[in-house]
Amino acid sequence: MSRRAYVHRISAAAPDDVSGIEAAIAAGRIDPKGIVAIFGKTEGNGCVNDFARGFATQSLGLMLQRYMSAEAAHAVCLVMSGGTEGGMSPHWTVFERRDTDETATGAALAIGRTRTPVLPFPALGRVAEVDMVAEGVRAAMADAGIADPADVHFVQIKCPLLTLQRIGQAEAMGGTVATRDTLKSMGLSRAASALGVAVALGEVSRDAITDDRIASDWSLWSGRASCSSGIELLDHEIVVIGTSPAWVGPLTVDHAVMADGIDVEPVRAALRRLGFSADGQLAPAERDRLVALLSKAEASHDGRLRGNRHTMLDDSDISATRHARAFVCGALAGLVGHAEIYVSGGAEHQGPDGGGPVAVIAARA
Repeated sequence: MSRRAYVHRISAAAPDDVSGIEAAIAAGRIDPKGIVAIFGKTEGNGCVNDFARGFATQSLGLMLQRYMSAEAAHAVCLVMSGGTEGGMSPHWTVFERRDTDETATGAALAIGRTRTPVLPFPALGRVAEVDMVAEGVRAAMADAGIADPADVHFVQIKCPLLTLQRIGQAEAMGGTVATRDTLKSMGLSRAASALGVAVALGEVSRDAITDDRIASDWSLWSGRASCSSGIELLDHEIVVIGTSPAWVGPLTVDHAVMADGIDVEPVRAALRRLGFSADGQLAPAERDRLVALLSKAEASHDGRLRGNRHTMLDDSDISATRHARAFVCGALAGLVGHAEIYVSGGAEHQGPDGGGPVAVIAARA
C-alpha cells in the first residue's frame, strides 16, 4: 500500500468563506477524511490582535466537524497566516493524503504532520521551545515516512505568542518570560521555532543555540523553515513537506532560498528543476502545473536592500512584516503570473537576514 498526496488551492472571499472547500468535497475532488492540513492566507494585520486568523480557524474547524469527529478535526493542522497586503489574494491550500494500491515508481510529494504539547509561557522564545519544535519536526517526518532530512523541502509551523494575560499567568506562578512586549513575542516564537527546524534537519548544531542568540544572531538560519505565530493556539502545529519513494502521484516539491526580497533567481532555478521554462513570467499553460507557492518575507535588520535604504523598519503605523509580505508577494507574482501566493511575514532565522525560504509544489511536466 502506498500513499498519494493531493494539494488544492482554493480562493476565499472572507476569513469564514469555506464554501470553495465544501464545493470541492461535494464534487469529489477532496476526500475530507484525508485532509491533514489547511494553510490559509487571511486578510488582517497579521499582528497580535489579528483575530481574523482565529475566525478562519473556527470556521474551518466547524466545517471539518461536518465530515469527521471533533477529535479528527482537531488533528488537522490549521495554519492561518494573517495579512494579504498589496495584491496578495486570500486563499486556502488544502493538503490531503490517501492510501492507494498504485505502485511507486519514484519519489513523489510526501506530507507529515504533528502537534506538540502546549508550550509553557516561560519557554516561549527560549531553547526549551527550540527543543520542543525539533522533536516535533522529527515526529512529523516520521508521519510522512521521510527518513533523510535532505528529502524535506519545507516545514510549516504555526506557533503561539504571548499576551498580557499569558504573561501575568506565568509571573503569578513565579516564572519569567523572554519579553513583556507582546508583538516582540511573535518574533521570538518564530525565531525559536525556526531554529528547532534547523536543529532537526541538521542545518544548525544544537550546541550553537543559546537563549541570547535567539532572534539575535542572524548567522543561524534554516533554509526550509516557515514559522507563523498567532494568538489562536498554545501549542505548535507542524507540517513537513518533502518527497519520498514510498509515495506516488504526479506532485513533487522543490525549494529555494531568497537572499533578499527581490532575489527571484533561486526561485526561477527551482521552477526549472521542476520542468518549467521560467525564462520570463510563467505562461498561462505552465501556471496550471504550479499548484502552490509558499514563501517567507522579512525586512533586513540593517535597513538596507542591496545597498539602498529601505524604510520598512521606520514606519510606526504599519508593521514591517506587512510591508515585507506585500513586497515579496509582488516580486514572486511577477515571476509566476498570479498573486494567490502564501507569503508569511517575519522570517527570523528563516533564510538569511532579509531573505527567506520558498517552496514550489507542482505537477510533473
